[in-house]
Amino acid sequence: MAKNFNVEELELQDKLVVVNRVSKTVKGGRIARFTAIVVVGDGAGHVGYGLGKAAEVPDAIRKATEDAKKNVIEVSLKGDTIPHEITGVYGAGKVLLKPAAEGTGIIAGATVRAVVEMAGIKNIRTKCLRSSNPTNVVKATFEGLRALRTAEEVAQIRDKSVADLKA
Repeated sequence: MAKNFNVEELELQDKLVVVNRVSKTVKGGRIARFTAIVVVGDGAGHVGYGLGKAAEVPDAIRKATEDAKKNVIEVSLKGDTIPHEITGVYGAGKVLLKPAAEGTGIIAGATVRAVVEMAGIKNIRTKCLRSSNPTNVVKATFEGLRALRTAEEVAQIRDKSVADLKA
């Protein structure tokens, strides 16, 4: 989908998904660093994620937030849910996203919940099918959300009307 919005004009909120302590062993010993995954969104169909790594936690979070603002995508919504069922896959991560009726709420694990809340989805059912690694789950969720299309978008791509698609 073409990027037809300006990130600076959006009022983005951020949510920290996970902070992880990682280390590298070198000749002199171990070097400890922190990685952070942050999701940003405006709650109205725009969402992005970022990864940051630094020697201190606040620096890692700041870097992740800056990276997330560079990776914002627009999500196709149908009211306050998604238009159709889809599976997002990234590496070993596989996330099933299903639309849900009004009043269902967000049925998701913490990692997927952060992404769909920031996107502005209010009713959805999700399931992580393979890896539970937060990085792969966030990326798989994004692949699924990126591939969503409404009936109007599909009709426009095929040069048909929505009624012709349903026939």
